[in-house]
Amino acid sequence: MMRPSPTLDDESLIAVLRLASGQDPVPGHVSAAARAAFALRLPGAVAARPVVVPAPAGVRSAEQSCLLRFDAGALTVDLEVGSSDGLVDLAGQISPWPGAGSWVEVRTPCLTESRELSQAGQFAVTGLPPGWFSVVCHHRDHPPVATSWTRIRP
Repeated sequence: MMRPSPTLDDESLIAVLRLASGQDPVPGHVSAAARAAFALRLPGAVAARPVVVPAPAGVRSAEQSCLLRFDAGALTVDLEVGSSDGLVDLAGQISPWPGAGSWVEVRTPCLTESRELSQAGQFAVTGLPPGWFSVVCHHRDHPPVATSWTRIRP
């Protein structure tokens, strides 16, 4: 049994021809979002990949705290995510401590917050908008270490 071949209506055919000829421009907001995403890249950065963190033993709270871990081989980034008033709070630790003069950037698509690391490798950032974030650790004489982009919600 032979199936009839699908046919295009006139409007679909005209739309396909416009796309093929370049007469249907990319919307401005799409181009702007693509440029903004491209600007967030860090050439040469070492990628810290997510690692599964086991749930803490003996916790009785019905609420789960959000613990995240990222591993880059030489450095580990541990994060605790909390929320207040619809905003996101991050407390983190870089281990082992990368040394004096090290700092982190907590990046979102719309803002970047920088913090110096304590001698224990700890930092905190409060009042972040919910959504996508990445943490970048900068330390002397080494390329930056950047976590993968992760979505957080309060």
